[in-house]
Amino acid sequence: MDIDDEENMSSSSTDVKENRNMDNVPPKDGSVQNTGEGSQLSNGGGSSSRKRPLEEGSNGHSKFRPKKRKKTPGPVLPKNALMQLNEIKPGLQYKLLSQTGPVHAPIFVMAVEVNGQVFEGSGPTKKKAKLHAAEKALRSFVQFPNASEAHLAMGRTLSVNTDFTSDQADFPDTLFNGFETPVQTDNSFYLGSNGDGSYSSSIDYSLSSSTVAGSLIQSPLPPPSPYPSTSGKNPVMILNELRPGLKYEFISESGESHAKNFVMAVAVDGQTFEGSGRNKKLAKARAAQSALASLFNMQLDQTPSRQPIPSEGLQLHLPQVLADAVARLVVDKFSDLTDNFTSPHARRKVLAGIVMTTGTDVKDAQVISVSTGTKCINGEYMSDRGLALNDCHAEIISRRCLLKFLYTQLELFVSNKEDQQKSIFIKSERSGFKLQENVQFHLYISTSPCGDARIFSPHEAAQEDQGDRHPNRKARGQLRTKIESGEGTIPVRSTTTIQTWDGVLQGERLLTMSCSDKIARWNVLGIQGSLLSLFVEPIYFSSIILGSLYHGDHLSRAVYQRIAEIEDLPPLYTLNRPLLSGISNAEARQPGKAPNFSVNWTVGDTGLEVINATTGKDEMGRASRLCKHALYSRWMRIHAKLSSSLRAKILKPNLYHDTKQVATKYQTAKECLFKAFLKAGLGAWVEKPIEQDQFSLTV
Repeated sequence: MDIDDEENMSSSSTDVKENRNMDNVPPKDGSVQNTGEGSQLSNGGGSSSRKRPLEEGSNGHSKFRPKKRKKTPGPVLPKNALMQLNEIKPGLQYKLLSQTGPVHAPIFVMAVEVNGQVFEGSGPTKKKAKLHAAEKALRSFVQFPNASEAHLAMGRTLSVNTDFTSDQADFPDTLFNGFETPVQTDNSFYLGSNGDGSYSSSIDYSLSSSTVAGSLIQSPLPPPSPYPSTSGKNPVMILNELRPGLKYEFISESGESHAKNFVMAVAVDGQTFEGSGRNKKLAKARAAQSALASLFNMQLDQTPSRQPIPSEGLQLHLPQVLADAVARLVVDKFSDLTDNFTSPHARRKVLAGIVMTTGTDVKDAQVISVSTGTKCINGEYMSDRGLALNDCHAEIISRRCLLKFLYTQLELFVSNKEDQQKSIFIKSERSGFKLQENVQFHLYISTSPCGDARIFSPHEAAQEDQGDRHPNRKARGQLRTKIESGEGTIPVRSTTTIQTWDGVLQGERLLTMSCSDKIARWNVLGIQGSLLSLFVEPIYFSSIILGSLYHGDHLSRAVYQRIAEIEDLPPLYTLNRPLLSGISNAEARQPGKAPNFSVNWTVGDTGLEVINATTGKDEMGRASRLCKHALYSRWMRIHAKLSSSLRAKILKPNLYHDTKQVATKYQTAKECLFKAFLKAGLGAWVEKPIEQDQFSLTV
């Protein structure tokens, strides 16, 4: 096959595309076609096809009226660089500058003049040379998300009176109706950072600022609309126009049945780019987008709600790279623990895990915990000896696993100096211990935490990016409680609720605070809890990463923004603002009933522990390794050996509740948190019956 034949078969064949796009109808056999280049240049960018006259017989009367062919609406084919440029600057003339090389492999150089600047392009055919010249010309402009804004930038007049001094960044859609016909596209191609967004379209030939042509002076423009244009192009198409004939290679397939992950790769200009997705089409598109971003500086969808929200201070990793790496590590560890998801205990609705990083290289990251679960204990199974787990939601269990890990790290200080060097803790100059500076913890949850972070409409999220029309609605920011023996949450009552042991046993529903509220609490009090705060300084999550239903505004409000007015926190306590991010390959929603069990694993464990969420114990009725009794036992053993390192003095630890109260700074910070919720009108925190913590143990 020669070069011309190959070119005609590729999706960048300019003649075919130019003609098809005149009226967005595929050419039919027998219909008269204009030559793309000539007709476009002569008539200024749009050819109007005339109706065929009636054929006349010898007597001058019409012999017959040919059948009108129905125009079936075909797919809108993407416009190549030549067409894009012709829309912005109709009537440009392309000149052949030179032809070199042997007869069987010629190289043509074509040139076009735009705004007084000449752009040259070369290729094995004149068409490709023209296409490359047009590409270069387009790259000299500031990037616009669609042709209409480019028209605006080139000084075209608009039929709509627009207030350009308005504070509103985005123009109304009607502004561009004269230039574009909106066409519904298949969103499965277009990928935002949350896996279901779209790329901006039309002129995607974007540039870094260094390549903007100096001679092309632009007046200040409003920022491009962050919302995807409905005439968007698949990144595979765009890349194929720029580099025709690329071949995509299937690399691997992994993941659970409802959350498959495919990896595809493509080699462009000597570099290999990989992409992953829940099907091969998405994986190809992500590989293409990776190549476009790296080689052509093309931008991802900029929908604000899908963008990561960085944490304060030094960023060790690119947010999206970190988020995807953390998610992958947790899912892979869960795969290992469940024999590649074949174990009956691999069934789950929500998966959570905590990953520890100790430097700038994500490859050095270590999975600390993995857990699943979506349910809470039934009130009649409450334990007054701390033997039952009250809350078996995945992220809550993962944090309890982290506590177990922190106890293990503290225990290293009980033994020899060599073991002390291995600990993530160092002695604090104030008293007690603190984390080494480079140690960070990252929480991954496969979906948004229940409660405030999940109270939004995911398919209407883009409209909310233009501004929540009801920012003060009651549903926003409210403290919420989980429902006993069920899923979902309800807002707390307007009056303070006090739960009693006998009331719950008699049938009153046991209320447990939602995961959104508990994460907000951790962002003030730390993830170490009150007992460990007697030994270590507050520890906070560096990032919270969601596998699906990520919406930056709602998540940030739920986990810290709604208590931004918190006051009078004790020293070392603060309102933590971690990195918040979705992942590139979002998990699919799983309709159906959630399993009644929860599993947990902490680094160092031989395998999974399976807990019946209704009883808070394992199927044999034994207490969990994560229950209050087990963790308090470990605290007591450390206290016996390291009492000199306590940050607050305690005479003789006895009742679990009393020992927690000794952590006075922690308790003060907790009061500040509860006041902040009340002051913001978000409700009162609901605590468990106090009898739950009235137990003691001896070591």
